[in-house]
Amino acid sequence: MTKELLLQSEWQKRIGSSKLATKSKLRGQHKGSHRSNRFGSSMDFSDFREYHAGDDVRQVDWNVYARTEKYFIKRFLDEQEMRVHILLDASKSMVHPEKWLLARQLALALGQLVLQNDDRLSFSVISAQPVIPFRKKGATYKQAFAHTIASLQRPSLKDSFVQHAMKQLAKGQTVLILITDGLEPIAEWEALIQRLPRYAGDIRIIQIETQEEMKPNFTGDVELYDIETDEKLNISVSNQIIQQYINKKAEHEKKFQLLCAKYGVATIQLVAEEGFSSAFFHRLKKANWIM
Repeated sequence: MTKELLLQSEWQKRIGSSKLATKSKLRGQHKGSHRSNRFGSSMDFSDFREYHAGDDVRQVDWNVYARTEKYFIKRFLDEQEMRVHILLDASKSMVHPEKWLLARQLALALGQLVLQNDDRLSFSVISAQPVIPFRKKGATYKQAFAHTIASLQRPSLKDSFVQHAMKQLAKGQTVLILITDGLEPIAEWEALIQRLPRYAGDIRIIQIETQEEMKPNFTGDVELYDIETDEKLNISVSNQIIQQYINKKAEHEKKFQLLCAKYGVATIQLVAEEGFSSAFFHRLKKANWIM
């Protein structure tokens, strides 16, 4: 598979004019394309302050001195790189074709936003097959990252995505993005989410679900198959049972949202069938995740 099959050329052009937005204090120590809260040597002027012994005399503004007969130096905003880690869920609950396609498309598009702005990207996958983490900086690695995403195998991990997530994280990130369906038990999510603020200043979870997961449309005698445990269960599905499922799922989502809000984690829920263009250029932009 090639990146053209994941992202249309029209989408690529629009992605090229976008940026990943964040209010987090930038932490990278290397030069990048983002203004930090610190003062340094970029060309972006900030303000003046009085000259103190030991300051660089080259920063003295002589025009101000001519008007005030006082020494002032110019201050400039420093530029630092943004560090972004994208963590992708490749457990078996993500195996639905449209869900897995959208998850990879979003990972690819967000990763390219990071690389094209000369920032540092880390990408890792929780999957049954070992995948070497991708850690690169700069636009020259966009093609390599596209190849990494295109080479990912069909989700087959039977274990919990949440229980393995901590092994892939590194501290000192500006933004941490988790792409998952969020279906693991709330207790597991709480154990993970309460620890995430140690790793990044800006944490985001993208939940991808299918219409069928949100509201099943089948009734009668069916054999249910747990895709993660391989367990099978014969059941007669009625409207009452479907409503019980919907209520239980709504309760899970409410608890999940409250948990994320408690720890300052931003979330967005996407429907796989609505496709990449709606998810990326409408939903993420409306949420101010990209600009």
